[in-house]
Amino acid sequence: MKAVTLRLLTLSLLAGAGSLGLSGLAGAHGDVIPQPVDTGNLKKLGPEWLDSNPYRGNPEAIHIGHSAFAQNCARCHGIDAISGGIAPDLRQLPAGEEGDAIFQGRIRHGSIRNGVTYMPPFENFLSQEAAWAIRSWLDTVHQE
Repeated sequence: MKAVTLRLLTLSLLAGAGSLGLSGLAGAHGDVIPQPVDTGNLKKLGPEWLDSNPYRGNPEAIHIGHSAFAQNCARCHGIDAISGGIAPDLRQLPAGEEGDAIFQGRIRHGSIRNGVTYMPPFENFLSQEAAWAIRSWLDTVHQE
């Protein structure tokens, strides 16, 4: 009887310790801090946002955009833009100027529905150059 009680007590303590450890992991993600993007090799675009991507097809912008996506977007949109279901699969964003308008609206203003932030606005954290570089890379992984 004592052996059974001791085993149950040990299992209870282990289960309790395990759940405490897991509860700490739930909050470990914390707030996402946007990472800086070095766009020094790209043509400066000025303070007014352009309506369409000026870097489309630019190899340097594509390289910068891939890195910027990995640092700032992949956490929700998936590595190489392959979504795991948390956020939209950006490979399916329309190509060309149609997709540029959607992309610009979301990256600048985020996505908030019914008071819930689904995507924070990045306009104050990423430059226009960084944003369009990300869009340039997304064009290279586009899928219908």
